[in-house]
Amino acid sequence: MSFLAVLSRSSVRQTFSPFLARGYAAKSSNTEQKSIIGAKDASAAEEKTLSSCPPGTVLEGLNYLKGQPPVIALPDDEYPSWLWDLLKPKVYEDDGPGGKAEKKRLRKENQQRIKDQNFMKTQ
Repeated sequence: MSFLAVLSRSSVRQTFSPFLARGYAAKSSNTEQKSIIGAKDASAAEEKTLSSCPPGTVLEGLNYLKGQPPVIALPDDEYPSWLWDLLKPKVYEDDGPGGKAEKKRLRKENQQRIKDQNFMKTQ
């Protein structure tokens, strides 16, 4: 297992999140710290609100047409239910050797191996 694969584990990221966080991503590091401090509080908050901004917030940069009114965030129940599942990873059924799940797993491992090799070439 490579050094980069170990860093990609969620338990390591949570432990070392202050050290691995980038300077411009202050909001994401705060959410990771909340998940470290109280997992129960964070899970309860996620059940109540699914979106990242409260209803009525003006969403800057979404109205790119001239003369278009500002885009305002809606309450979570006004969005379609499939919207909240878009970022969840796709789960493939284990259908034996040579199946789709194994092919996806091997491809992902190969891509990670190539990325690790390319990273080590730059050091």
